Amino acid sequence: MQKTFIRHAFFIITSAILIIFFINFLLTLRTLKAQQFNTFYTKSEQVVHTLETNQEELSILQENLDEDYLTRAKAAAYIFDNQQDVIKDVKEMRYLAQLLNVDELHVIDENGIIVSASISRYVGFEMAAYDQSRPFLALLDTDDENAFLIQDAQPNAADQKIMKYIGVPRKKDKGIVQVGFKPTRQLEAESRNTYEYIFSRFPTDADEELFAVDRSTGEILGHSSGIEREFSDEYYQPDELSECADGAYKKDVNGKIMYVAAREYNDIFICFAIPLKVLVNQMLNHVLRTLFYLLLVEALVIALLNYLVSQQVISGIHQIMDDLTAITNGNLDTTVTVGGNLEMEALSDGINTMVKSIISISDRISTIIQISGVPLAAFEYKPGGQHVFVTSGLKDLLDIPDWKAKELYQNSLLFDRYIHDITSQPLQGESDIFQIHESRYIRIHLSEAAGAHLGVITDVSKDMMQKRQMLYENTHDALTGLYKYTYFKQKSAEILQTMAFGHICAIVMLDLDHFKSINDTYGHDAGDHYLQSFADVLTSMPSEHFITARRSGDEFCMTIYGCAEHADIIRRLDAFYETLKKRRIPLSADKTKVISASAGFSWTPDAGCSIDVLLSQADAALYDVKRNGKGTYAEYQSPENPV
Repeated sequence: MQKTFIRHAFFIITSAILIIFFINFLLTLRTLKAQQFNTFYTKSEQVVHTLETNQEELSILQENLDEDYLTRAKAAAYIFDNQQDVIKDVKEMRYLAQLLNVDELHVIDENGIIVSASISRYVGFEMAAYDQSRPFLALLDTDDENAFLIQDAQPNAADQKIMKYIGVPRKKDKGIVQVGFKPTRQLEAESRNTYEYIFSRFPTDADEELFAVDRSTGEILGHSSGIEREFSDEYYQPDELSECADGAYKKDVNGKIMYVAAREYNDIFICFAIPLKVLVNQMLNHVLRTLFYLLLVEALVIALLNYLVSQQVISGIHQIMDDLTAITNGNLDTTVTVGGNLEMEALSDGINTMVKSIISISDRISTIIQISGVPLAAFEYKPGGQHVFVTSGLKDLLDIPDWKAKELYQNSLLFDRYIHDITSQPLQGESDIFQIHESRYIRIHLSEAAGAHLGVITDVSKDMMQKRQMLYENTHDALTGLYKYTYFKQKSAEILQTMAFGHICAIVMLDLDHFKSINDTYGHDAGDHYLQSFADVLTSMPSEHFITARRSGDEFCMTIYGCAEHADIIRRLDAFYETLKKRRIPLSADKTKVISASAGFSWTPDAGCSIDVLLSQADAALYDVKRNGKGTYAEYQSPENPV
């Protein structure tokens, strides 16, 4: 029934969507051209605004430059009227041009001849001979002392380089003073106010063209992709563009249809063109996007109808199926509560009774384990399931709080990850024993059966603590807590075998000076305290470079490792003896003593060197120290190579 209802609803909604889609297609087709024209008009407004802004800035710049350089020309005329000697010297003219910050400086006599200039080759130049320079001669015929002539930038007559000249009449002597400069800023500003420059920096879409055409001559003044090409298509011709004020379709030389819109500004056509194919693609994108949204709405409506039918018609059956799935996945707390008719209520009661029986069996198993007194717990879960079956003692063995236990038991994925984290770090030398915290050790046995993960956890803390205590007693001296001599040799041999290239290692033998007299004078308790204090100094040395041990009685030994050079060993021994000198030991109520010890050492740069050889050599060096003077250390010297 549910499928039949959904099938009819799907047919009706799909028919409505197709009608809406057709109407939208017609509306989109009708408005596309208007939208594209509005886009062009907005862009053309931006172009016009840019042109007008640039023109205004150019006018202001030109006005400021003209005023500035006119002032410099008048200043030069004033100097020439008051310092005639400047005119006679080209160097002085150049210096004055630099002071005025102009490129050229000329003095023209009453005959229109340049008689002095900052550029020597211009001297003798006749102003009347050239169209560019001839207009300045009018300043010779005026009586207006404030007269001036500012000429637009153009090629000069002498070198054909672009210059801008300003001239003023002299006041004392008849003549003209002329300054010239390169109008770099003005030319740059003018270049930025061309259609070519503006279009080259104006953002355009793919395949879109922006261009400007002179209405009178048909010249292409600028194009968004540059003007270094032929423009033979009909939509570049002024006669054709006059028909595109409201937008029109034109063909290019290859027959491709273009949508063209033109706007007239100052006898210039500002134009826009885009292939019809692009417009069609835009329309299709819009229409297909609308179709997608309509289909999405249809899917949502169908889903909603399906949900309503499911809830109102067959919700009871689905609820029972979901509850059974949850129970199968291990969620034994699930209670099936489906009513509506006697059969479903009876089915729900039967399922609930079965689940309670299973829970009762698991509770009895947990009770039996607790009664036995054995620190043991078990768990079971299925990959992909939700809940985890556990016995009651599991959280205590794993030492996890109630809130975390609840979280883990309700998510088999989290529980599996938690167990994996524990079992990924077994104790060294053990394969199935893991440390939970400082005093808790557990053994975990894992297996798989019938697609489920099974595990048994037992508490082995007592056994492991005893084992660790035995290991400590076997390797450490009872009185001082230092390594025993045998374990020291083993550790030192390992360091020698694995020593990195470029490192050196030293073995040190130590003997307490006058220890027998301390025992005889102050008693064995004071002697033991003396030994323990010396051991404390040994223990205070950096563990990353020292291994220390008690050999026997008042004899001790050290391994100094991780050194880069012989001087490092000496520095560490000196540091040890400095610490020793600062340690005063109370021997009685009124007597204290600084610990005195003699030491001999032997060192090697070779990995794999025999520990017994080094110990023997260090012992020999210690013997020499004890014989020649106590309380210091010495290095072993080979009989073949004595120092």
